Amino acid sequence: MNIKNLLSVFVLCTVTLSCSTGDSGESPETDGSPSSSEAMYFPPSGNDTWETKSLSSLGWHQNKVQDLLNYLEAKHSKSFIILQNGRIVMENYFSGHTSSTPWYWASAGKTLTSTVTGIAEQEGFLNINNKVSAYIGTGWTIAPLAKENLITCRNLLTMTSGLDDSLGDDVSPANLKYKADAGTRWAYHNVYVKLQDVVAAATGQTWPQYFNTKLRDKIGMTGNWIQNGDNSVYWSNTRSMARFGLMALNNGSWNGTPIINSAYFQNAVSTSQNINLAYGYLWSLNGKTSYHLPQSQYQFSGKLIPSAPDDMFCALGKNDQKIYVVPGKKIVVIRMGDAADNVNLALSDFDDVLWQKINAVIN
Repeated sequence: MNIKNLLSVFVLCTVTLSCSTGDSGESPETDGSPSSSEAMYFPPSGNDTWETKSLSSLGWHQNKVQDLLNYLEAKHSKSFIILQNGRIVMENYFSGHTSSTPWYWASAGKTLTSTVTGIAEQEGFLNINNKVSAYIGTGWTIAPLAKENLITCRNLLTMTSGLDDSLGDDVSPANLKYKADAGTRWAYHNVYVKLQDVVAAATGQTWPQYFNTKLRDKIGMTGNWIQNGDNSVYWSNTRSMARFGLMALNNGSWNGTPIINSAYFQNAVSTSQNINLAYGYLWSLNGKTSYHLPQSQYQFSGKLIPSAPDDMFCALGKNDQKIYVVPGKKIVVIRMGDAADNVNLALSDFDDVLWQKINAVIN
């Protein structure tokens, strides 16, 4: 049984095939192999400039690229990017999607909420170890008050609120019911979105205002939060998702400027509790000895994505929105699109097969 689409099935949003590649200028190469001392590249804000690197300069395998692209196209992808050391090595679009077309992040956007919560903490507005009700008041659930007061911001970051995860995405009080004491049960639950209310209340700004000022605009992203039913969903172009992945690759910094303090970010991409080892602060983690799936209390043995590097951490969203970050290889991989498999989602092996094909190119 494969983790990835089971992770995707329970998360968020909406909306196929013909290829084009990105159009930025290639960075100059002095010889045929990349230097280990090469500076990390960060694209400037406000224009389409983004340095590229050739596959040959990295020793990657051009003859394996078409197989990867064929797979992406067959699996309903809209866009695909690989960055190495910040530079674009592959950038491909399908079905009329372009570098400027917005698309939804779905639950891959949970990592945006995690990051901005950490920014609010570093600015002294909140403490993730404090109870949620300290910021948004009591009665935000229908759990007994003593049980509600056990739920901290950290519990929302780690999916250990103890609230009933079987009741859907509605986070109105009547739908947030006690299931277990906070910290004793891991369950994938949309209640994490209450962190956006916490940040808004603590900072005295709306969530979009604080998000835009403290994260989006600082790293040159575009995009907006759009309400879709019970969910607030981030939409942006693919390069904006890549910018966020590049910041994550650099431990929360952008071109030498800390966006989020590195200690918090390292905690965010490390095991955050002892129930689901493959989960940080709304980030999924590869290379652990076991993992849990949404709406299941069963512990599965092995790695989240067996073919992917052990040090990879990732943002995973409904219908296979992906940010893969691999520190050891200085790589960020982005995939946006429709669901890879429209039939029998729970048995799809998209992540693992995709990584087999990525590995054939980069190794």
